[in-house]
Amino acid sequence: MREVVSVAAAHMAVTQAVNVLDAGSLLSAFGALGVAVVMFAETGLLVGFFLPGDSLLFTAGLLCAGGSGRSVHLSLWQVLVAAVAGALLGAQTGYWLGRRGGRALLARSRAKKLHEGAERAEQLLERYGHAKAVVLARFVPIVRTVLNPLAGALDVPLRVFTVWQVLGGLVWTIGLTLGGYALGSSVPNVDHYLLPLVALVVLVSLTPIALEARRARARRASEGTPS
Repeated sequence: MREVVSVAAAHMAVTQAVNVLDAGSLLSAFGALGVAVVMFAETGLLVGFFLPGDSLLFTAGLLCAGGSGRSVHLSLWQVLVAAVAGALLGAQTGYWLGRRGGRALLARSRAKKLHEGAERAEQLLERYGHAKAVVLARFVPIVRTVLNPLAGALDVPLRVFTVWQVLGGLVWTIGLTLGGYALGSSVPNVDHYLLPLVALVVLVSLTPIALEARRARARRASEGTPS
């Protein structure tokens, strides 16, 4: 009886401690499985737009590096397989959801950031074409959530979408994970700087949004200026 109570108490403690917005908390609780679930939700389900994809991949790679003082240690190959599987299956699922009514699903959402992401996704598709936009979207938070169902809703050819989402997904997941792993392997006690590093990754991932917004404002200003 005591063992049952102890297990239940431990489970409650873990559940209460998990913060889905914090990469370290997710990895401590769920390990590589958490990576797969977050990748799938962020890239395949509109409800996953708030999840920390970039920072999760980078932190997971860092925690795969050797270090006796680390409370969490992950297997690099397991993280890579989980990240790739979740990201690729998620994007393809998002595309099929979009084919079956992505516009309607988006219209029912009241999340302002989601609608802003949809607008940026459409701009990417119009400006860069299907192939380049699908790849670039992987590196832009929120846009990578919305572009997949939007591509389905806009009838982007299945073959084109699949080829380029696989390419973009592989570069994004493997690149960020190995980047974290390389840093964790080369810098002693890098765990002490985890929060600043994650903040830097988030800042870098938001840079494309800031640049695109700046260019959009410049275009609107030029269009409104009398010739």
